[in-house]
Amino acid sequence: MTGHFIRATVALVQDTFREAMARKIFWGLFAISALMIAFFLFLLKIDVVAGATATVSLFGSSIDRRTDLGRVVVMVHASIATFLYGFGMFLAVFASAGLTPSLLESGRIELLLSKPVARWHLLLSRYLGNILIIFLNSSFLVTGVWLIFGLKTGIWSASFLWTIATTVFLFAVLLTVVVLAGVLFESAALATMVTVALMILSPILAQTQMMERLLSSESSRQVWRGLYYVLPKAHDLGRMTLEIVQGKAVTDLMPLWSSAIFGLVVLSIAVFFFHRRDY
Repeated sequence: MTGHFIRATVALVQDTFREAMARKIFWGLFAISALMIAFFLFLLKIDVVAGATATVSLFGSSIDRRTDLGRVVVMVHASIATFLYGFGMFLAVFASAGLTPSLLESGRIELLLSKPVARWHLLLSRYLGNILIIFLNSSFLVTGVWLIFGLKTGIWSASFLWTIATTVFLFAVLLTVVVLAGVLFESAALATMVTVALMILSPILAQTQMMERLLSSESSRQVWRGLYYVLPKAHDLGRMTLEIVQGKAVTDLMPLWSSAIFGLVVLSIAVFFFHRRDY
């Protein structure tokens, strides 16, 4: 039974990869990451004197010695992390939005449901395949930049590698919204709009202290706080990632566990409705 479950999961994940490759999603994401790696590879110039790093030229500016160099490396790492939590996350959501509705296309879903695979297994394997695609892409980009700067400067900031884990975690949370919208409406466009709207709301809702002073009634303040605590905290998770990259201690894990709970609840709802639908 376990062997059949594993084989079925692998087959369903492979099907997700094949579709992502056929739609050029997989290669498109990797091409963007490769361009970013090449960007840093060619713009970072190291001048070596007597076997030691003397100066570094980045974007036409010279940086002397290791103290300034370490600050530049952290700055670039932070920029990559910010890119992944902003434009990169939008690209990931946009690229993945069509993979759930395509699963539900007439003819295909009937064929898949005729197989000895439970509905929840089918949907969660597609979800896992999506996550693995983004994990590979994020690992490629982050590890590539980390290796370039490590080899060229001798500064190996292992904290930057945590960006892979936090980026994939946020994507996994947002992907639950994509999956639910895909199951309910079978629309990639709507799934993208709803998820991006949550990403846009996140930095706004994060201003809870300021809004509590501006809002005039306690009921409106409670609604604001409720939305902040219930919805995924992309902004706070991005700030947490920057703190890790910069070597700062992370003391508040509430954005992490509250976003995880949101994702589990939304994914459970998606599985529930997928199980009840007639095809």
